[in-house]
Amino acid sequence: MTVLLELRNGTKTYRGVPAVKDVTFTLEEGEVHALLGENGAGKSTLTKMLAGVVQPSAGEILLDGKTVDLPTPSDALRRGIAMVYQETSLVPSLTVAQNIYLTDDKHFHRLRGIYIAGQQFLQSLNFHVDPTALVSSLGAGQKQMVEIARAVHHNARVIIFDEPTATLTPEEKHQFFSLVERLRKRGVSIIFISHALEEALQISDRLTVMRDGEHVITDRTANFDREKIVRAMVGRTLSDELYGAHAERKVRRAGEKVLSVQNLSMNNIVRNTSFSIFAGQITGMFGLIGSGRTEAAKVIAGVMKRDFFHGGQVRLFGRPVRYRVPRPAVRDGIIYVTEDRKLEGFFETMSIAENIHLGALAGGQTKSWTVSIREMKAIAQHWSEALSVRALDNDTRVIELSGGNQQKVVVAKALVQKPRLVIFDEPTRGVDVGAIAEIHQLINRLADDGVAVLVISSYLPEILQISDRILVCRQGRIVEEFEGRKADEHTIMYAAVH
Repeated sequence: MTVLLELRNGTKTYRGVPAVKDVTFTLEEGEVHALLGENGAGKSTLTKMLAGVVQPSAGEILLDGKTVDLPTPSDALRRGIAMVYQETSLVPSLTVAQNIYLTDDKHFHRLRGIYIAGQQFLQSLNFHVDPTALVSSLGAGQKQMVEIARAVHHNARVIIFDEPTATLTPEEKHQFFSLVERLRKRGVSIIFISHALEEALQISDRLTVMRDGEHVITDRTANFDREKIVRAMVGRTLSDELYGAHAERKVRRAGEKVLSVQNLSMNNIVRNTSFSIFAGQITGMFGLIGSGRTEAAKVIAGVMKRDFFHGGQVRLFGRPVRYRVPRPAVRDGIIYVTEDRKLEGFFETMSIAENIHLGALAGGQTKSWTVSIREMKAIAQHWSEALSVRALDNDTRVIELSGGNQQKVVVAKALVQKPRLVIFDEPTRGVDVGAIAEIHQLINRLADDGVAVLVISSYLPEILQISDRILVCRQGRIVEEFEGRKADEHTIMYAAVH
């Protein structure tokens, strides 16, 4: 096949440290090329060089065999290279249709026209999103659909997808894979970055693995299986550490009842749901997107308000509590680790040390009202080492980190507050296999130390692997409860759907 796009001997350094080192990468016409590696392996940096977001420190980019200069994303887009980012780059104050047609000056100011065109275009992609809705009102999955639609609208020859399915439901993923197949038939070349190895094996033609900023292997996808990919990514197999036989795992006994929820209700999203969380135990909560899992957790943590009348009752260690803001919940030992790390998890222009220290301030772990630089650096160093945060140093801005390392900073900022109940909402979304194992080990250590842990996840193997108890949520209610060791994927999914 003909090579369409090539990065030849590409290197990108930050403060003298290479994020990508002497990598050659080729994309052929009409192929889906999966790009895999751990967080911090250099995948996003490599693709951002191809999309004009960052400039190579060395090497060259070739399009149709000719060297090209891509100083900005707009220049890349004019040459037919579009990128759909892991963290959405939409304008929240504009509507869906306005975001799709943002650079189309002929149509942007004709609202009625772009709403009609947007409706037809979204329907052609099988994306069920209202073109007149403000982006700020959309969920994470719908925002990702709009990002994808915007890239397709530009008729790009190359589309780079960075974790496109992380926030999509199973049905939406099926629609996305169908879209990829249609694009491939039209001759569009696609770079697909994903931590879901099964998806990469399913839809790609070729597969490249990177590790520590360097190229490890490129081959036809048919020559790979999951174990071979993982070994290339981390240098060892992680099957037993990640999603091994959960039936052999010892289930922890329930300790003291930390949280009791009775008939919790909120805006018809959470409907009279009841459950309990115990100390020294990991409770997994599974449900499809829209089942009310996240909303119930946010009500408990004071991020959202339950119904004023008939909103139910929440008891913490037997004491009735009603949080209208997160601060008193944090002081009482309830920590919510958000699923949307970019919008709700950290201050992106602040450093790692500053973010973690803010967590300590919020939890009342520091006695002084003035900031001690020595104390801040000591706290950050401790938690960076405990969670293996990969960065040049703790003065690095969080926005410069990979997605998995950003997630570790969010977790560190939460755990520095010494919680008694931790709610993890999708703790490993957009995180590589090596970091998944580390986060799971951390969650298990918390439970072993007597902390009550609630893990909300859309990934069934994760729920089965780490949970002592499993709660299944459907249409705003907890409908089933299983012992972790006795449950299986079929039983849990059946409860979540029927």
